[in-house]
Amino acid sequence: MPKRSVRAADVAGRRVFVRVDFNVPLEDGRITDDTRIRAALPTIMYLRQQGARLILASHLGRPKGKLDDALRLAPVAEHLSGLLGAPVASTSNVVGGDVDTAIAGLGDGDVLLLENLRFEPGEEKNDPALTERLAGLADVYVNDAFGAAHRAHASTEGIAHHLPAFAGLLMLAELETLGRLLESPRRPFLAILGGAKVSDKLGVIGNLLDRVDGLIVGGGMANTFLLAQGHQIGTSLAESDLTEEAIRLLDKAVGRGVAIHLPVDVVVAPDLDAAMGDVVTIDAIPSDAAIFDLGPQTRRKYATEIGRAATIFWNGPMGVFERAPFAAGTEAIAHAVADSVATSVVGGGDSVAALEQLGLADRISHVSTGGGASLEFLEGKALPGVGVIPDETP
Repeated sequence: MPKRSVRAADVAGRRVFVRVDFNVPLEDGRITDDTRIRAALPTIMYLRQQGARLILASHLGRPKGKLDDALRLAPVAEHLSGLLGAPVASTSNVVGGDVDTAIAGLGDGDVLLLENLRFEPGEEKNDPALTERLAGLADVYVNDAFGAAHRAHASTEGIAHHLPAFAGLLMLAELETLGRLLESPRRPFLAILGGAKVSDKLGVIGNLLDRVDGLIVGGGMANTFLLAQGHQIGTSLAESDLTEEAIRLLDKAVGRGVAIHLPVDVVVAPDLDAAMGDVVTIDAIPSDAAIFDLGPQTRRKYATEIGRAATIFWNGPMGVFERAPFAAGTEAIAHAVADSVATSVVGGGDSVAALEQLGLADRISHVSTGGGASLEFLEGKALPGVGVIPDETP
């Protein structure tokens, strides 16, 4: 059942607390990627048009309940103001201090951005006292932060018990798109999973094996599967304690008739500081070298599988793509997905960052703003920030 939409909320002249996800990368106070800010614009602009008095709230980084001047949200407010073409005020506190005064001064359509929620120690603890103070700031609650919906925090779950709660337009789009992947994908449905650890994605692999037609594995997590198959992987990152679990997943795939595609050649080097790597087959990995990327044969093999798919979900890099000698695998996947005619959904910060760097994001059907949230959704887990929003009235 779809969640109750912000479009069903009576917001004219009312204070609306909007939980957004403005957890964007900053360098010397400058935003280097505003994808998450731009993703929230439809909800913000809709509420302004309806005459709401917007109180935006977000976290930034991991200050762990303490003030960190490097993680203040003032630069985000300034950037958002430029995108909206309208003033966006900001506060130096989350509650108390200048917050009440700023909210009292809001007019219809005005926008205020509170200070970093995670400066408050009660935010991540879903502290009832903070929850009630946040709820006291507004008349209506809208959650548009899908990227934080898998966290039961004061601003994502607790507050919704005290105010009429609605899903923002971005939240609704994320739930609809990811829901189709689980319920009615066009086939063949191919999942591409990368990143460092199998342990981070065990649940989603197990759940997806009941739904996909093929699974591509890359990044450090592929090493654990190679180790489970008996390959010598040198000094490569791997979770040796999970080889039995990897074998179980490989066996499950065989039983389901799902092809799991693993690397056949790789790029290795003694360490990440190497100026370049060597290409070897998975049967010839030196004992003193580690796997840092996919080899060219594997890149071609994976691109062929991507070209055959009608639906694609991609999460996680194929190698250490932050280092130029080991970026080719992730770049090849990004180009193949962008070139595909399939319905493509990409989630996860590193995957999205690669698309943005290559200028390919606009060729993806849906770029998800939630890495961890999208994985937990596809794993079949309940997301606290979603579950607390009432279902749409039939």
